[in-house]
Amino acid sequence: MSRALHLTEELISRPSVTPDDQGCQRILARHLEPHGFVCETIESGPADFRVVNLWARRQGTLPAGAGGKTLVFAGHTDVVPTGPLDQWASNPFVPAHRDGKLYGRGAADMKTSIAAFVVAIDEFLMAHPQPALSIALLITSDEEGPSVDGTVVVCKLLEARGEKLDFCIVGEPTSVARLGDMIKNGRRGSMSARLTVKGVQGHIAYPQLAKNPIHMALPALAELASIEWDRGNEFFPPTSWQVSNIHGGTGAGNVIPGTVVVDFNFRYCTESSAAGLQQRVAQVLDRHGLEYDIAWVVGGLPFLTKPGELVAALQAAIRAETGVETELSTTGGTSDGRFISRICAQVIEFGPVNASIHKIDEHVTVADIEPLKHIYRRTLENLNALLQ
Repeated sequence: MSRALHLTEELISRPSVTPDDQGCQRILARHLEPHGFVCETIESGPADFRVVNLWARRQGTLPAGAGGKTLVFAGHTDVVPTGPLDQWASNPFVPAHRDGKLYGRGAADMKTSIAAFVVAIDEFLMAHPQPALSIALLITSDEEGPSVDGTVVVCKLLEARGEKLDFCIVGEPTSVARLGDMIKNGRRGSMSARLTVKGVQGHIAYPQLAKNPIHMALPALAELASIEWDRGNEFFPPTSWQVSNIHGGTGAGNVIPGTVVVDFNFRYCTESSAAGLQQRVAQVLDRHGLEYDIAWVVGGLPFLTKPGELVAALQAAIRAETGVETELSTTGGTSDGRFISRICAQVIEFGPVNASIHKIDEHVTVADIEPLKHIYRRTLENLNALLQ
């Protein structure tokens, strides 16, 4: 059994449902410390939702001030709940092999990537015991949860310390049809709002004595739905505005409600800003003469890594290992890359095939594990070569 497969199985066997790390990060630290990594546990959050984060770093021979650079491997040990256990073909926290696949919760998202990180680092340092490149790992147990006490906390701490990061690979499962066919080089931002439009409640038979907020809101909502917020760019589709819920009425059929509540979301690209979108929404609402309250939540800022050193190093590694010419993409939801990109100039995501993530009988193809590890190792080698 390969070491990457063995470590993947060891991690899967820990039922680390958000935010309970179940000792996964201690396992990783035990592998890293013999190579000179300084491993720091950073805990955050309330007692009933305590999040554990691992920051591990090994300094290369070339310091930052002399042109040295740091590659960070980032990921999460937490997994989503299993769902109905009786629908799994085997225990989700007991690694199982069937038809060339490894089954278990977290197999694809993302314990295989984390195991491949660690073994790739081990092999790289065995071959290059004194690399110019500095290497780090940022691992959290709060990516599948609220994501308020995980990677974002570590990034703020590193920023306060003045620690410099140059490259980051997040081990999200990005491959689609086969290993290596897609890299995520950015993600759209996500911003939600709850809009409360105010009217005057009254009897439905006497509309002249009431003020129907639903009627008043509809023209503004129609205008918002028709707006071209931007046209996107070569990496991102245009910004999208979508209503997710509308709540109005008392439940009675003869009452005009006093308020209507509308939930909506922007998935926005780097052509727009959170502040600019908020301002444009307010202009529409004000133009329609609405009395309203609005509460905004910015779930994540967009980030983009254009082709450069990191993309080239990973693309070359994928090509050498699999022969695949990978595609750059910014599709999908958000990831912890949105936090890391605030302190790291080049952030990309790459990992195994994502078809089974969060599903019953989540799995990875066993034959992909060694190539994935080799790709991470080759990327280390490619980046280290740039510094020599």
